Amino acid sequence: MTSWLSWSSGKDSAFALTDDITGLVTTVSGGRVPVHGVPRVLVDAQAAALGLPLHVVELPWPCPNEEYERRTGQAWAAARAAGVDTVVFGDLFLADIRAYRERSLASTGLTPFFPLWGKDTRALAGEMVAAQQAVVVAVDPSRVPADLAGHPYDDGFLAALPAACDPCGENGEFHTFVTDGPRFTRPVPVTVTGTGERDGMVVARLAAR
Repeated sequence: MTSWLSWSSGKDSAFALTDDITGLVTTVSGGRVPVHGVPRVLVDAQAAALGLPLHVVELPWPCPNEEYERRTGQAWAAARAAGVDTVVFGDLFLADIRAYRERSLASTGLTPFFPLWGKDTRALAGEMVAAQQAVVVAVDPSRVPADLAGHPYDDGFLAALPAACDPCGENGEFHTFVTDGPRFTRPVPVTVTGTGERDGMVVARLAAR
């Protein structure tokens, strides 16, 4: 099996890294990873620390779904031409997201693989905290205290989450940026320079350190 990993820059995709992965694929709009809001330069640094090529899908803003599918489809065609047969995703339990990914790859010759699927997210969160380092880059202030934006993803963060929140943030409660982990050859240190608001989320502004 030769795989590319769908790379969000966060803890779930980092935890889904397997030894057969030969490349990362990510979407970028306006110089940032959508939703997570992480600057492209920091994602480049992650890929370099992992020793893996980063395949970037540039998206316009706004991006109609038809255009999103056209551009990501080009990435999947490039993956297939490069000998890739599997695309790895870090999804945990959202069935509609998984079904969409499976439909998107159905005619590409690529097989989707979900190594974290169905795992207990409370136990998984503990494993992630123990194995890697990450910073919380965005929180939904209607579900997570706004002052947790920029906090390390650690035991203290998990303890501060309201009981209704998924500890892995799978329902969109929060997003993360991984700075170190088992496959990293070196850390990707960042500094939180402040917080702001984007698309209804409280976001941490990150800078390379």
